[in-house]
Amino acid sequence: MEQNKLKFSPKDRTNLTTYKAMGMCDRDFTMPMIGICNTWNELVPGHYPLRQLAEQVKKGIYRAGGNALEFGTIGCCDAVSCGTRGDFFVLPSRETIADSVEIMAQAHSLDGLVVMGSCDKIVPGLLMGAARLDIPVIFLPAGPGLGGPAFGPKVKSDNTSVAEATGMLQAGLISEQQLIDLSDACNTSCGSCSYLGTANTMCCFAEAVGMSLCGAATIPAVYSERQRCAFSTGEAIVGLVRQGLLPRRIMTYEALQNGIRILMAIGGSTNAVIHTIALGHELGFATEDILREFDLISREIPHLAKINPASLVWDMEDFHRAGGIPRVMQKLGGRLDLTVMTASGKTLAENLAAYRFHYPENAELIRDFDQPHTETGGLAVLRGNLAPDSGISKPAAIPPEVRRFIGRAVCFDSEEDCVAALEKREIRAGDVVVVRYEGPKGGPGMREMFDPLKLLNGQGLGKSTALITDGRVSGTNNGCFVVHISPEAAVGGPIALVRDGDEIMIDVLERRLELHVDDAELAARRAAWQYTPKRLSGVLARYAALAESGDKGCILRWDKK
Repeated sequence: MEQNKLKFSPKDRTNLTTYKAMGMCDRDFTMPMIGICNTWNELVPGHYPLRQLAEQVKKGIYRAGGNALEFGTIGCCDAVSCGTRGDFFVLPSRETIADSVEIMAQAHSLDGLVVMGSCDKIVPGLLMGAARLDIPVIFLPAGPGLGGPAFGPKVKSDNTSVAEATGMLQAGLISEQQLIDLSDACNTSCGSCSYLGTANTMCCFAEAVGMSLCGAATIPAVYSERQRCAFSTGEAIVGLVRQGLLPRRIMTYEALQNGIRILMAIGGSTNAVIHTIALGHELGFATEDILREFDLISREIPHLAKINPASLVWDMEDFHRAGGIPRVMQKLGGRLDLTVMTASGKTLAENLAAYRFHYPENAELIRDFDQPHTETGGLAVLRGNLAPDSGISKPAAIPPEVRRFIGRAVCFDSEEDCVAALEKREIRAGDVVVVRYEGPKGGPGMREMFDPLKLLNGQGLGKSTALITDGRVSGTNNGCFVVHISPEAAVGGPIALVRDGDEIMIDVLERRLELHVDDAELAARRAAWQYTPKRLSGVLARYAALAESGDKGCILRWDKK
């Protein structure tokens, strides 16, 4: 576009005059109009730094010759909502975020867009919105926070340490004052949680698929490097506009395969499975194809990077200093498609060739391909008569001795009932805790079973019990678990037919989830099964009506036949 010379139709002139009400002038309209979708708020610690980072993005845009226009959208914090009624709304918020990105960019005819976020459902929502647009888009995370003082077996505590400490308090292992002291000290800075939960997993995934600058995912929120990354992101989006590089040219099928390989190598959150499937759906790929890629790639890519919750020693700051995603990509080498384009305007191969590591390599945190932490990938797709369509587990966070577990079912029809039983110390070694009717439709919103697993760990049952659910778990959870069981209980999935005392077998390495009850008995139980959906209104009613199951990414489908 020729500088300082307007070439607009009368209609354009009318529209642009509206901008003059905010102090803009004719010269502003000769520059690319770059939107900044900022999910900053004072409710989400992971997003608290975004206000300052947005100013750096603007400086980068102006330096590169663009015109920056900031707007906001919603963002929910999983850590705040977990275990409360707010948990119902977190996964549904993903679709609202995607809608708002699409609406704002399309309604205002932006030339390019920077989307800013860091936390759980917010990052995939931003990427899903970007997938719908025919303008260049780049993603900027706020970065992880820092860990707290040592507590229990962990070298660094984090906000989830309080949940485990609550279980320890219930078991009489610590005092209430120790719990209070820990709650004051474990969150030492703002930024996304200091461990490899869903927030940091999705930021790593965004970098892996090329939607953010090389190295952007793991820079801690409080590092000056994060400010420079924000400035560079502003510069980069103007370059993408001039290059005409659109999201669908970056987020190709090959790029998603790269992203899944990285998830396996780092032991990412189970939530990344449903988000990758949903993103693939927005890009036009079949949900079953993306789920199949998870299954195939998990058998090819071992677990290379061990980060809390898989590690008691290393957190996200340590991972960044060890080289972060670029170092993991280096270890994977030719197993990645290095020809894919990225948001830098260059190929992945060009990015890695130009990247400079600032800290010494930690060869124990990020291992070589032929010396992995475990041979199996960090995530696994399980099937069996309890999960005909699939269930998801995380071998990276499961102690080796319980990757195959056989136990007796203890069933709960809500998370609240399960937590109440744990508070009464009713769960015993050898139990398989079954939490159902918490899927996309049943919850609704596929709630996270964060508290039950943390309480089990705190009570010393982390290696002697298991948990299965049609809901989700947090990326920080560890222990033997299978989640996203599909079909869910609310649509009559087999998990609805389990009864107390039934024997259940979980084999993460063989990828099997079996209920040891014969077919005739299951048929009789199905004939007697009844379910009354919850009375809902507003966004939850709409979500429950339209949401698909976990194996389909919990997408909303309104064109059902």
